[in-house]
Amino acid sequence: MTWGTEMLENMKRGTHPVPPVTRTLQLGLIDDWGDGWVRKTWTPKEELLQQDGTMFGGYIASLFDQIFAFAAMTVIHDDEAYRTSNLNISFLSLSRRESVTLEANVVSRSRRLITIEGKMIGPDGTVRSIATAQQITTRRDPAP
Repeated sequence: MTWGTEMLENMKRGTHPVPPVTRTLQLGLIDDWGDGWVRKTWTPKEELLQQDGTMFGGYIASLFDQIFAFAAMTVIHDDEAYRTSNLNISFLSLSRRESVTLEANVVSRSRRLITIEGKMIGPDGTVRSIATAQQITTRRDPAP
């Protein structure tokens, strides 16, 4: 197990502390993960919606950025860290105050680049958004 997969396993068990940014943005953690993939279900609270009851696109971008980071953790090595270097989203239909499922899959891993694709699915099975991202790997500093 690597540092990334150990962290994901702790999230799945509910024993990983919620990071401050995750708590502040109310992003939640994960439901499940495996080699090269991550999945979570998430429901927005009323205070996160726009005046017309729809989800803000920038917030959806944050959800994708987070789940893509989690997907990268499934393939990262112990001596590596990563950062988002590219994020693209297509909004296909409006998302409202409803439970959505976010799925992310690693589609390619090279020496320095992890490419990931994902989708946000509404409760009726409709794909609300699709996205792709790239994570660039860097050397991981030892923990303080």
